[in-house]
Amino acid sequence: MKAQNNKMKQSIYRLFDAATTSRDFRKALIEQLRELLPFDAACCTTVDPETLLSTGAVTEMGIEAIHDHLFEYEYLREDFNKYELLVQEDIPVAILSMATTGELERSSRYREVLQPAGFADEMRAALIYEGKCWGYLTLFRRHLFTEIERKLLNDLIPAIASCLRTTSLFLPEDAVTRIGQGPGIMVLSDQLKSFSANQAAKQWLTLIQQWENIDSRTLPRPIRAVCSRLLSQSIGNAMSSDEAKVSLCLPDLPCVTIRASRLHGSVDSIAVWMEQATPSEMLPMIADAYGLTKREKEIISELVTGASTKEVAHTLHISTYTVQDHLKSIFAKTGVASRRELIWQLFSRFSCV
Repeated sequence: MKAQNNKMKQSIYRLFDAATTSRDFRKALIEQLRELLPFDAACCTTVDPETLLSTGAVTEMGIEAIHDHLFEYEYLREDFNKYELLVQEDIPVAILSMATTGELERSSRYREVLQPAGFADEMRAALIYEGKCWGYLTLFRRHLFTEIERKLLNDLIPAIASCLRTTSLFLPEDAVTRIGQGPGIMVLSDQLKSFSANQAAKQWLTLIQQWENIDSRTLPRPIRAVCSRLLSQSIGNAMSSDEAKVSLCLPDLPCVTIRASRLHGSVDSIAVWMEQATPSEMLPMIADAYGLTKREKEIISELVTGASTKEVAHTLHISTYTVQDHLKSIFAKTGVASRRELIWQLFSRFSCV
């Protein structure tokens, strides 16, 4: 099995080399995995590593029809193998039939979503690399998964997650598509049905739906994710003012931040705000994607304020020589040769400002 896994890892890296977008990579990954680990349907979702909220999903074989229900169980109901808990496990792969000790009916997700859709089992994997989660993979099957298959998938997680980390920054050299003036604003009901939206919001919706390859009637996963997180925070607290947000980069688009906030009135509703992400909003994700250390992130945070090497050293209580050593490491990881190029690579390019 070890040799088989090594061969699969090499195949995964070849898929990455051939991909031009994260979506392309995930579609090819699902097909490749099916050869090693037979399943009947799959869903591969990328997530913001800071919030663990969805930044878009690739679904197949009818999963789109039940995807909204899977969201509901992930955020708003208690059930087995929730991803927010799976991320914290030493082995971030779980099989529903095993979690229920063979009594699948104990899972309301199984009874109300999976079984009616014709599936007998589900295997989930949190895709973690170097301590950060970059996506979720869910496999569905009409018969049961095994412990051997769980271990097999677990061995592949670092290879898959490292590729997802890098594809999160797959952008053309000039992402030129821009949204009209002002933020996109839409108002949704608690059932995530649209009440109203301005023109900019409609533009964002159309562009993200095209990216996810979903129809105009389907709410994009990043928007559903921030709204579902908000609703989960509000359970038992009608006056909650919590906000949920996610930032993401998509090919040919400016990086975007999507926020959701509660509106209280005669009819409770949710306001969704979409606008081009600021450099500070994108820094955590971009820095993680490049594999920067905590100290390197601190140095970049100082650089974007215009601080000199001497000022960075003073603020961080290190020598100027140490700052220079860290800068050399940052340049090597990000593929740049100067501070000016670094700022463009990390911010101007990804936020399109």
